[in-house]
This record gives sequence, structure tokens and C-alpha cells, in this order.
Amino acid sequence: METLTAGAAQPEAHPSLMRLAERRAAGKRLRDRVPRDAHAAWRSYAGRADPINILRAADANRQKQLVPLRYGRMLQSPFTFYRGSAGVMAADLAETPVIGIRVQVCGDCHLMNFGGFATPERRLLFDINDLDETLPAPWEWDVKRLVASFVLAARANGLSDADGRDAAVVCAHSYRRKMRDFTAMDVLDIWYARLDDSDVLAMLPEERKAVLRKRIAKATAAGSSELVFPKLAEQAGGQPRIHDTPPTIFHEEASRAAGDIDMIRGALGKYRETLDENRRILFDRYRLVDAAVKVVGIGSVGTLCMVALMMSIADHPFFLQFKEANASVLEAYAGKSAYAQHGERVVQGQRLMQPASDLFLGWGIGPEGRHFYIRQLRDAKLSPLVETFDAEMLSIYGKMCGWALARAHAKAGDPWTISGYLGNGGQFDDAMGKFALAYADQAERDHAALKAAVSAGIVEVRLEH
Repeated sequence: METLTAGAAQPEAHPSLMRLAERRAAGKRLRDRVPRDAHAAWRSYAGRADPINILRAADANRQKQLVPLRYGRMLQSPFTFYRGSAGVMAADLAETPVIGIRVQVCGDCHLMNFGGFATPERRLLFDINDLDETLPAPWEWDVKRLVASFVLAARANGLSDADGRDAAVVCAHSYRRKMRDFTAMDVLDIWYARLDDSDVLAMLPEERKAVLRKRIAKATAAGSSELVFPKLAEQAGGQPRIHDTPPTIFHEEASRAAGDIDMIRGALGKYRETLDENRRILFDRYRLVDAAVKVVGIGSVGTLCMVALMMSIADHPFFLQFKEANASVLEAYAGKSAYAQHGERVVQGQRLMQPASDLFLGWGIGPEGRHFYIRQLRDAKLSPLVETFDAEMLSIYGKMCGWALARAHAKAGDPWTISGYLGNGGQFDDAMGKFALAYADQAERDHAALKAAVSAGIVEVRLEH
């Protein structure tokens, strides 16, 4: 039976021209072209690119001295490899069946790219929090990358494949059920939908609630900069200065450090123009004091990321994070972004997918035409402690992630056609469980290829202690 891939023709009638019932019916008809169980299969295909070549090709846009650190982090386990190899999976996903409905996708949708963060109104939400690769693309790509990450996380925690598959199925089930729920809501209510801290607590078993309540209380007891300042800053010559903790936070040598400050200062002027007028007034009450390089994540290691220490007119600290934005790994397969400035691509995608975004979210351009997006550093951020999850907690977390991803796709996508395709049964859920296991095996083979490349001296690594 015929299936579609990302480059195939779109459905016959554009969903924006259909009434809701017609959209659901159109989605159901798409099962004839792409059966739901067709999504279960994964096997390496003829002509599959060498994953190490894909990774090394992306190194050209990274800071050369940090590239070995990136590979050192990826080398730790198949799970860490997976987190750093969105470009490898993007190439693979382009070879999988899709039904032809595109949404704004995360582009690097694994379970560690979800978590808690504060809204401008100081509410704590659970949602997608890393959208560096966001782009309009097939919705299936996000779901498949997400479910496979649960199997790899389970293996990393010493859990069984059955546990990992079950968490993947719960995640897909949650996505499907919430997508169906959103079809019964008014479009404005979809935009307002969100998972806050009380919703997350309600999902947890009693013995885990106390731990999360304690983490929430700590994260929200003071402003993020007040919590971060003692860890990241020190007094030097009577002036506050970012504290060096190499290899993750450091100032460049003297001449380059001065250039970094100039770069940040120049980018701040362009960044200010991307803020709403009321937020420009707030931003103008801060001055730049210091800036340093900050190495973040796994996939982002080597792209230029800096943290800027700002002081208010009342001499209170505030941190901004500058993160370089390059072309999305999906562009080669889903088409170029509508935004020529990749910082703007990230910001606009973030505003579209998240229920609320950072008060200071904006973009700018630095020297040599580098594209950045800018936001607060760690605003009441709560990262998932995935390494502590047992099988029960992994499935609960899968339910949360599926919920949040469905809302993000439904917010400006077409939940009616997607839900019509997914239906009320568990065929798609089961297919995602099978795909997750098969692709986790692929990630393990690719991780082994990285180990072999390191042993052969093809890839240089730097290990952290």
C-alpha cells in the first residue's frame, strides 16, 4: 500500500478550507494511504549516510576547541549520543512514512528537552523548553524522536526494554488522547491550555510529591538571578564578575574577552529592537557588567553560547543567555525557514509552540553575522531528574511529555485532521512502541560507530572529570 514521505504530495484539499467534521474525515481517509501500523517499522535503508560524517559536517559551524568536549559527552552512553545527534535522526526520519500534515515542530524532541519554567506572570509550567531546531515539518517526526528517547533512557537507568516500550506507548497514547481532546475545544482554549505545577503534582504518586514540592519551593522562592548569582558570580576589584568554572563557564584570554564584551554590547542594541516597547523600558534599567562563554547541553556544545551579567539601576543582578542559532537540522529535509535570521526562527517557533515564553526572549546578530537568540538564564527552571526514574515514573513522565507535545502541535497546527488519522484505538500507540525499540537499537549501533571512530583517531574527544 502506498505511503508518503516528507517530500511527497500534500493531501488533496488544504485543511484550512475544510470544516471541522470534514477535517476529521480527511484525516481518517489518510489511513488508506499511510496505515497507522506503517509507522512501526524502522530498518537501516540503502544509501544511509554514515552517522559520523553527518556529525562531523556540522562541526564546521562550531568552535573548534569545544568540539572534542561535545564528542566526549556523546560518548558516555547511547542515550547521550542520541541527545547530541538530532541531525542523524533528521536524515532517518525523512525516510519514514508521513501523512502530509505539517506543524511547527520542536525538531529535537527528546525527553530531556522538556521541563519546568516560569511564565512572565510567575506561574510554573511544564512544557518543551529547547527549540533550537524548530521548523515547520511533519508532526510524526517529533513523536518518533520523543518515544525512542524513552527506550534509551530506560536502558540507561538499567530498566528493561519492556519498561521503555511501555513508557513510549504511554507517551504516544497521551499525545493521541490529548489531540482528540483539543478537537472538542475552541481554538482560543487550545492556546490557553497548559500543564502547571499543580497538574504535574496531581499525576505523581504520593511518595514523589514531597520531593517535587521542595524543588518547586526552592525554584520559586526568589528571582532566578538571585538564585544563580552566588553560583556564577564573584567580586573582583569591587565589581561583580562571572566566576570561571572551566570547561563549562570561562572568560576567553584578555584580548578576546574584551571582544566578547564588545560583541555582547553590539548585539544588545539589535536585540532590544526585537522586544515589545514595554519590555524595552524594563531592559533599559540594566547595564552590562560582564560576559563569559557558557558550554551547554550536548547537541549545542561548540555553538557559541554566552552568559551576560547585567546590573539594574538598583544594583541587583540579572543574567541573560546568548545562544547561537544556526540552520535547523531539519532544513535539508523539510525546507528552509521563512526567517532568514535563525535567532528569529527559534524565537518565533518558541512563541508558537510554548503556552508562554520568557519575558526577555528576543534575537540579535553579532560580529561575523552570527545569529543569536537571547533569554533569561534559568528562570525558575526545573530539569527532569530522569536518571532517578523507575519504570512507573518514566511512564508518568511519558504521559506529561505526550500531553505537552500534543498541545504544542495543536496550538497552531491541525488537531482535527491529525486526530482523525490517529483515531480512538491504540494502533498508533502500539506502532510507536515498536518504532521506539527499533530506533533505540539504531542509536546504539551509531553510538558504537562513534566509539570506533574515537578508537581509530578519526574523532577527538575531551572527557570531563
